[in-house]
Amino acid sequence: MNTFKALNNEDSPLQNRLTAQWITRENFQRYGQVIFAASDSKPFDSNDAQLVLKNGVPRFYIMHLHHRGRKFHTITRHRQCTQCLGSLEGKEWLIAVAPPSDTSQPVLEEIAAFRILGNCFIKLDIGTWHAGPYFDGDSIDFYNLELSDTNINDRDTYNFLKTDNLEWEIVLKQ
Repeated sequence: MNTFKALNNEDSPLQNRLTAQWITRENFQRYGQVIFAASDSKPFDSNDAQLVLKNGVPRFYIMHLHHRGRKFHTITRHRQCTQCLGSLEGKEWLIAVAPPSDTSQPVLEEIAAFRILGNCFIKLDIGTWHAGPYFDGDSIDFYNLELSDTNINDRDTYNFLKTDNLEWEIVLKQ
């Protein structure tokens, strides 16, 4: 649920809080897939990551991220490939997403936040807007599967602060 709150100073950005919901296959379908462990002998099916990496050279790497809080004012999408993200060492993390759109910005009312346990990974569909990963610890290592030039040639970023004077914060349910 999104809640807007104006700060005292008129020049300060509007603050929008997103309550993170626990991720499930069902509640994440609009944005991509959640992949959980399966038997090694299980044949490929629709519960496996449905990848689109044909537009370049795939890059699978581990990125080391430091704590950056839970606030953000930019959101990004990739329109040439899917992207997979997961934490190492079973650590919990957060992400904000919006469904793919034909416009140059996400629909504000459709932005959602998810809380992800370290026992799964997510596959973002082509064009899914995303901000994160975010987390509460000092640092987390994440594996990332995308194209080798995704962040150079396939990075479409919308800046809420610049365009809408808006900043987002992911909050946890109490």
